Amino acid sequence: MLPNLRKLARDNSVRRFLQNGALFFSTKQASMARESPHGHKVQALFDLCRQTFTPSGTPPLSSHSVQKLCSLLDTFGPADVGLSKDALEDDRGHGFFGLNQLVRVPRWAQPITYVDIHECESFTMCIFCFPSSAVIPLHDHPGMTVFSKVLYGSLHVKAYDWVEPARILNKSGPVRLAKLAVDNVLTAPCATSVLYPKTSGNLHCFTAITPCAVLDILSPPYNEDAGRRCTYYRDYPYFTFANKDEKSDEEENYAWLAETSTPADLYMWPGIYNGPAIQI
Repeated sequence: MLPNLRKLARDNSVRRFLQNGALFFSTKQASMARESPHGHKVQALFDLCRQTFTPSGTPPLSSHSVQKLCSLLDTFGPADVGLSKDALEDDRGHGFFGLNQLVRVPRWAQPITYVDIHECESFTMCIFCFPSSAVIPLHDHPGMTVFSKVLYGSLHVKAYDWVEPARILNKSGPVRLAKLAVDNVLTAPCATSVLYPKTSGNLHCFTAITPCAVLDILSPPYNEDAGRRCTYYRDYPYFTFANKDEKSDEEENYAWLAETSTPADLYMWPGIYNGPAIQI
């Protein structure tokens, strides 16, 4: 998902669309991220991530390292990453963009905005800005740890972990059993959530209840060459493929997941980071 968005951002046809079509950048927005004192929160987060993460994701993070990152992320609000006051009420998902008043985007075509703050071999820092009802479908984070901080608004999170040992059936294609780990609505201000390579909901889906934004830290980043490819899934209720004699009171906590292609209706555009500049 993230590598494809970076490619999209570099594509000339996309840039022309953004300039001539539904979206436009003001001079201020198209400029480099504004200068800021070295001691800002984004810099502190970058420095802590650089000290904490490794390109391989090993050794596993200690509870102390997780707590330090969560404690810092818990202090973040929209203004800390350059989100304007207007963006908090923006139901278009454009975040840092701005909408050309002469060209309105149809409601069904309102995009999620992806803002890349920083990426290196060890971690990715990014923001997703959602309009109401926008969805990032169920997808995985192989071998990755992800910190998510809702900056404003309300977001429904549904997440699974694979059942081990793996239980796989062949029903017009393979389906694998997963256990529900999270099924909650997060409303800012709220605590940072963390998912791990095998626990706490490594496969998740985001649905915006209201306009909202999420600051994400992923480590290590998606990298197909290293076996960290983003895969999308469709979930089926447990009873869909279970034997009739396997009925259980716990079945609502399980689902069968089938791999699927990148959803055609996943509509996302790259944004420009306007928060405090990071000193690398």
